[in-house]
Amino acid sequence: MQRWHGQQRRIGITGGIASGKSSIGRFLKEVQGLPILDADIYAKEALNPGQPCSEKVIERYGKSITIQDSSIPQKINRSALAEKIFSSSIERIWLEQLIHPIVRNRFNQELMHLKSKPTVVLIIPLLFEANLHNICSEIWLIDCEPEQQIERLIKRDHLTQKQAIDRISAQWPIEVKRTLADLVIHNNGIKEAWSEQINSLF
Repeated sequence: MQRWHGQQRRIGITGGIASGKSSIGRFLKEVQGLPILDADIYAKEALNPGQPCSEKVIERYGKSITIQDSSIPQKINRSALAEKIFSSSIERIWLEQLIHPIVRNRFNQELMHLKSKPTVVLIIPLLFEANLHNICSEIWLIDCEPEQQIERLIKRDHLTQKQAIDRISAQWPIEVKRTLADLVIHNNGIKEAWSEQINSLF
């Protein structure tokens, strides 16, 4: 797959949901001192009240996905929205087609601001699904056992097992992503294992 070939080293970090991408991002920021760009942050900002993307989502789903609080008009209930999109592939694809271009534009803007930095880290859960591989010079896949992934997701987001499995299944199979990544980092719960592997890459 196509990669970024400029002078700047752009490390794209991806992996299944709840695989540990954020933990490794924090490690790269705190230990290696690298700037971090996070697709999840940009996607969440796009759904803030008053944003064009947020207004389109509310127009499609109505009050069923808004928080009924007069002090915060037109604020999206993210849990209710998640139930909508993870229960229907049609709705999930519609939302992704709306948000992915916004996320790409934000990355381009932030990369322009950071163009003098020798290395930048881009955390992109849907890196392959959103065709963002071409803004990365290398791609690291964070991998873990499926059972750990489900357990972490249930604990983190207070989901049922079925909800956790539905969210995992909405992404490309991890087996496919392994074949597309340049490096696989195993995050099976022992921090020292992956921290040594990452430090050896700098």
